[in-house]
Amino acid sequence: MATVPSVSYSITVRLEVPAGGKAVSQLTHAVESAGGVVTALDVTNAGHEKIRIDVTCASRDTDHAQAIVDQLEAVEGVVIHKVSDRTFLMHLGGKIEMVSKVPLRNRDELSMAYTPGVARVSMAIARNKEDARRLTIKRNTVAVVTDGSAVLGLGNIGPEAALPVMEGKAALFKRFAGIDAWPICLDTQDVDEIVRTVQIIAPGFGGINLEDIGAPRCFEVERRLRELLDIPVFHDDQHGTAICVLAALKNALRVVNKGIENVKITMAGAGAAGNAVLRLLLAAGARNVIVCDYLGAVHKGRDDLDESLRWIADHTNADGYSGDLRGAVKGADVFVGVSAPGILTGDDIATMATDAVVFALANPEPEVSPDDAREHAAVVATGRSDYPNQINNVLAFPGVFRGLLDAQAGGVTQEMLLAAAGALAAVVTPEELGPNYIVPSVFHPDVAGAVAAAVRESAGGRARGFTEA
Repeated sequence: MATVPSVSYSITVRLEVPAGGKAVSQLTHAVESAGGVVTALDVTNAGHEKIRIDVTCASRDTDHAQAIVDQLEAVEGVVIHKVSDRTFLMHLGGKIEMVSKVPLRNRDELSMAYTPGVARVSMAIARNKEDARRLTIKRNTVAVVTDGSAVLGLGNIGPEAALPVMEGKAALFKRFAGIDAWPICLDTQDVDEIVRTVQIIAPGFGGINLEDIGAPRCFEVERRLRELLDIPVFHDDQHGTAICVLAALKNALRVVNKGIENVKITMAGAGAAGNAVLRLLLAAGARNVIVCDYLGAVHKGRDDLDESLRWIADHTNADGYSGDLRGAVKGADVFVGVSAPGILTGDDIATMATDAVVFALANPEPEVSPDDAREHAAVVATGRSDYPNQINNVLAFPGVFRGLLDAQAGGVTQEMLLAAAGALAAVVTPEELGPNYIVPSVFHPDVAGAVAAAVRESAGGRARGFTEA
């Protein structure tokens, strides 16, 4: 549940009030007295006796929205006609569509776009399949693939319920990097079936973005697909998160004048995101890291270690700390949470080192209250849009895929991820850098281009225009 009114729980209430009464002036007060925020008040119809008004307001959650409606209805003379949830309205009929890039106005154009002219293009590709990148949508198309098993913070909700999220991802690809992405929601959670399905649809795509596939299944899916395919396979929940965390940490450590090789880092979360973040932090020079899961610190002496946890134990926690998260946080310079809500308090943050950095990224409710963390830490970041320093994967994946597609890359390397993180961090200039600005806005015009250029250079490729023949 949101702690403050949010546009994600925005409603529009259509109501009527008497034309000459006090009700109009009381509407805003009614919403505010219920804890909501009025964002628009529009008169849609006016008469001598009645006025129809659309009141748009932000609430905290569904129950709070109903409380606001009840408060409005309690105003003398108000008649409620309709309540619309603006988020649901945005999703009606889906959020993306396919649009032709070429006109089809006459028989000549039809004969070139389709039969008989298209046959010549097909035969050219049959002779050299690499021409598919040049002559089809493959050059600029990404498949956003999920099995619906780990969708946002909602868990295993299935492929149909995952579709709105994947549509949103596709819309972000288009908005921020000009990439045509398409949601592929699979009705299976069998690794073999997922891998085989993606393998046989791959010819139509220039890259694969794995999304919201639960751990540890996601590790095997990614590994096998990278071995099978000659196009990039990128698991955004892992590598997109890792890029953004490293970029933010680079800048946060500049704020507090500490080096990544010298700080103690405590992490909460050893799943897909935690594993990838850890690997990239180590590649960037981190030396002193303790990772905790729900059982406490990961260390070599635990008897429940699977392959992924064993790797973590072998590369972290050199002193063999075996206690809980609260103990691991004591004296730490950095806390990175990619786990569960409310597992730490402000008092826990108070035990960290001077000028501590706290990344509480569980969404929508962070590992520790950002307000409480700010009382003790020098820099605080979350995954939320209603606090400064939002660490959001949209800062990474559009630019990463733009660079991969432009370079016609066949895969994704750790060097590319490090390059992307460095470029993202550098978008924040020294003059802008501060405790409340360690990552740029997702709408910063330079983000996708900077990340794409870094990935393209790391891949050894060059920029290619969308219309190159």
